[in-house]
Amino acid sequence: MEKLSYIDISDRAKKISLDHEDDIKNAKNELIKSAENFKMTWVVLDDDPTGIQTVHDIAVYTDWREETLVTALQNEKGMFYILTNSRGITPEASERLHRELMGNLILASQKSKVSVCVISRSDSTLRGHFPLETDIIKACMMEGLNEETDGLILAPFFYAGGRMTYEDVHYVKYGDDLIPAGETEFAGDETFGYKSSDLKEYIEEKTGGKRKARDVISIPLDMLREGNVDGVEKELDRAVEGTPVVVNALEPVDIEVFCAALYRSLNKGKRFVYRTAADFVKAVGAVTDKDLLTGKTLGIKSQKGGIVVIGSHTDKTTRQLERLRDFKDLTFLEYDSDRVLDGGLMEETNRVAKLASAEIDKGLTPVIYTKRKVLTLPDDTKEEALIRSAKISDAFTGIVAKLDCEPAYIIGKGGITSSDIGTRALGVKRALVMGQIQPGVPVWKTDKGSRFPGIPYIIFPGNVGDDDTLLNAIIALTD
Repeated sequence: MEKLSYIDISDRAKKISLDHEDDIKNAKNELIKSAENFKMTWVVLDDDPTGIQTVHDIAVYTDWREETLVTALQNEKGMFYILTNSRGITPEASERLHRELMGNLILASQKSKVSVCVISRSDSTLRGHFPLETDIIKACMMEGLNEETDGLILAPFFYAGGRMTYEDVHYVKYGDDLIPAGETEFAGDETFGYKSSDLKEYIEEKTGGKRKARDVISIPLDMLREGNVDGVEKELDRAVEGTPVVVNALEPVDIEVFCAALYRSLNKGKRFVYRTAADFVKAVGAVTDKDLLTGKTLGIKSQKGGIVVIGSHTDKTTRQLERLRDFKDLTFLEYDSDRVLDGGLMEETNRVAKLASAEIDKGLTPVIYTKRKVLTLPDDTKEEALIRSAKISDAFTGIVAKLDCEPAYIIGKGGITSSDIGTRALGVKRALVMGQIQPGVPVWKTDKGSRFPGIPYIIFPGNVGDDDTLLNAIIALTD
């Protein structure tokens, strides 16, 4: 499958938009009104903490006890997140987690008398436990509420990360080129790898043929650029008994037009399960734009250093790490993650935490990173690799829990790494999403009961930005 020129197809799409400016404007206004008047609450199950990378002033919960969910449904306005971190666990563990969570959510919905729409927010490069998690959500809604699911919405578009869908093929943007997702490093993931870039074929591949590519409903880009809400609504009406629906998108406006039509379907009683990236959540919640945050707007006044904890192994992350080498007031500490083999991880954690604390106390910011080469073993299995990765992450992120002094800020780089820091090392129960420090890079405000209350915690995805984005985030924090 050939790469495409983003400029060429974007220019073509923009020409269509220019001829339908009023229709698009009307669709966006309709979306805002529909979101404001919607009587159900959107509950976003996030398989790592990076899914908040497009929103602000929305709560994230890290536990899903029934009483927690009752409180959330009673107090959060229209939308909230539950961080499951399920991308970092085995399929069996994810199934247990989702059944427990959905059971509690259904009970909480009934007790609070607040109806819910559940979004499974996952990776914009198609990694994660799919269709396992959406299948469980669908089954639980039927078992617990007798609610039949008409369709599965698949919308992995994420603009800031350059993840776009055109003619049903999902692409990753590199410079001005769009590379089919199935030909990128993400498709070669040792746990969640795949071959198909065409999302219709991806669905058939991941469902083992239970859902055929030919039966998938496609929402074409031209229809969205025409602001044709009526046309999209008719396509959604065709979904029955869980029919998959693929949403094409090059820019946020495409998802916004789609969501305007989606609300019409929902208000008529149609029900869907959702597997999406972050931009869908922003659109369906009609979340407004917000300027990028800085150290000043975050209120950072501490004379201590921050701390940067890098667990992601993507090539992009390694390049971003290297760009930090010449920046002032940073020190670099490698964490020997290979010690998982000799049982010495906790010894390594204690060593690095002691060094990092001393640097922070001097006003310097330690950049701590795992070995850049992924540890692989002969005859390894996906499950064993995932379990080993979880052990490393648990010990590695424990550095934050063992710090002797409070840092000015914390950056967690990588989905599993940032999740473990937030939930385990910091013990956050409810965080407030403050916004983004760079496009696609969200910031939590930690709660009163956490290890370092009220400090900015920057959740930096492993696959977002260009080579300078991590550097620019640190510069923004120190302004």
